[in-house]
Amino acid sequence: MALSKPNRLKHRKDFSRVYQHGLRRNSPNLTLRALHGSKFFAKKSLPEGFSDLEPQVPSQIGISISLKVSKRAVVRNRIKRQIRAALRQLLPRLTAGWKLVIIVRPQAVECDYFQFLQELEQLLLDAEVLNGN
Repeated sequence: MALSKPNRLKHRKDFSRVYQHGLRRNSPNLTLRALHGSKFFAKKSLPEGFSDLEPQVPSQIGISISLKVSKRAVVRNRIKRQIRAALRQLLPRLTAGWKLVIIVRPQAVECDYFQFLQELEQLLLDAEVLNGN
C-alpha cells in the first residue's frame, strides 16, 4: 500500500532540490535527506495579513533505491514496501512542511521491518522532523 497522495514526493525537480539544499543524516542502512518546504518551495501568494490562515502543507516523502542495492526488482520493491509501512506508522508524528528523501544503502538487503522502523525513527529524531517524544 502506498503513501497517501498528499504525502508523496513525486517530481524530479523536488528530489533534486532536496538533494542539493537539504540536510543529511546517516544510519548504517539508510540516509535521510530533509528540507523544510518553506525555504525553497513556492507557495501560493496570498494578500497581506492572510499568511497566518495559510493551511499547513503535509510533509512529503520519497524513497530512492538504486540497482546497487539489488539487481532484482523483487528485492528492491520488498524494501520499499517495508519502508513505506514504517513511514505510515511514523506519519502522524511528522512535522508539517518537510520534504524528505530516504535513500537505501546496499546493506539494507538484510534488514527487516522493525530495523527499518527503528532506523527511520532515529533519523527523523536527529533531523528534528518528528513532533514530541
